[in-house]
Order: sequence, then C-alpha cells, then structure tokens
Amino acid sequence: MRTTVTPVNLNVPFSEKRPILSVVLIELLLLVAMFAAGAYATVQKLSYTAPVLIAFIPISIVLLIGLTWKKSWRRYGFLPLNAIPGQNLVYYLPLVLVLGCIALNGFRTVSVREALFFVFFTLLVGFVEETVYRGLILHILLRKKSITAAVITSSLLFSVTHMLNMLSGQSAEDTVVQLVYALLTGAALALLIVKNKNILPLIFYHFIHNLIQFLGPDGRSVSVMDYVVLAILLLHCLWLILSLNKAKGAARISGSFERVAP
Repeated sequence: MRTTVTPVNLNVPFSEKRPILSVVLIELLLLVAMFAAGAYATVQKLSYTAPVLIAFIPISIVLLIGLTWKKSWRRYGFLPLNAIPGQNLVYYLPLVLVLGCIALNGFRTVSVREALFFVFFTLLVGFVEETVYRGLILHILLRKKSITAAVITSSLLFSVTHMLNMLSGQSAEDTVVQLVYALLTGAALALLIVKNKNILPLIFYHFIHNLIQFLGPDGRSVSVMDYVVLAILLLHCLWLILSLNKAKGAARISGSFERVAP
C-alpha cells in the first residue's frame, strides 16, 4: 500500500500559518515595550513623553528595516496618494471635521523648540501605531478572517493599548471617553484602509490629530465637544460600512452578469 505524503511548504510566513498568534505576539511585544519604558521613565523621573520615545524609537527602526528588507511597503498600504480614486477622497472629510472640532479647544503658547519636538514626537507615534495596527495587524487578520472580524479585532487592540493612560490618574469619565474614542478612531481608520488600500492619509491624520492635542491647553477635561467628536466618528464608521457593503453587493451583481454573459 502506497502512502501519499503531502509536501509541506516551508516558505509560508508564520503570520499566515498562525495569524491569531502572530497578532497576539505583536500586541504583547508592544505592551511589554510600553510598560518597560514607562517603568524606566518613572524610576528615572523622566518627562511624560519619555516612555513613548524609549519604546517607539526602537520599534520604528525595526519597522523601517523590516519593511525595506522584505520589500513590503506597498503590501501594507504605503502607496502614492494619487492611487486613491478621486471619488473616494470624500470619505476623509469626517476626519477633517474631527480635526476642526479638536482645534476649537484652542492652543497654548510654546517655544519653537517645543513645537519641533512635538512634530517629531507625534509623527513618530503616527507612523508606529498606524503601521502596527492598520498595517501589520489588520493585514494579517484580513488574510484569514472576515473584514468585520479584522476591523473589530484591530480596533479593540488599538483601544486596549490606550488603557495605559488609566495609570496616569485621570478620572473614570476621561478614561472611558478615551477608550471609546480610540475604539471608534481605530474602526474608522481600519475601514478607510479597507476602502482605499492606502495608509499614508491615516498616518498624516494621526500625526495632525496628536499634534493639535499636544499643542492644546493643558489639563483639559471631557467636554461637550468630545461627545460631538465621538458622534462624528460613529457616523463615519456607519457611512464606511454602508459604502463597503454597497461596493460588495455591486461586485457580486457584476460577477453574476459576467458568469451568464454569452
């Protein structure tokens, strides 16, 4: 009796063979890096931005080297902005509205040196977080899971990462609003990259969003405007979901016509 041996493809990436484990490991490594950096900054009595700098600078270097070595920049959405269909640019307008709402809180006076530091800091955060969550994690999940599962999972993990702010002594309301804010933001940005396959606008939005917040007034608590922003993000998510469902339905109908065409 002859036994048939199925060949094993050793070239299959680990992320494809074990997508869930890969995502868990990425999230754990990021959390461990943040906790370790936070502990070190606390012991050394460093500034409040130090933990992110200590953790994210090495991570950004690893991402830059890894994406270049694997030649996977395009795979994770690093495409020219003109690759986005012109009619799809309208889906970014709610993000512009969110930035406008945040800017209404005003700005504090900072020196040129502080402003340049915040530009570097927020650009670093935008690049790392978008590449990790809307690049690596979302891409891994989309290969094996549905769009719904991939978007929800990546958004929840993005929100969980921001739970570290609970250790800063802020109020329960501030913490809950921030977690919901991160969840809705993560969902909207994930849906946008599913829609347009481009991560650059998301990095730019993340960068500008954080920069406005850092240049804003100190010690600001939750206000009515924060709930307005949450409503905008929720509606934005619903709009994107409807758009994706409509496009999916249109593709299904088009495919049906192609199959029956003479």
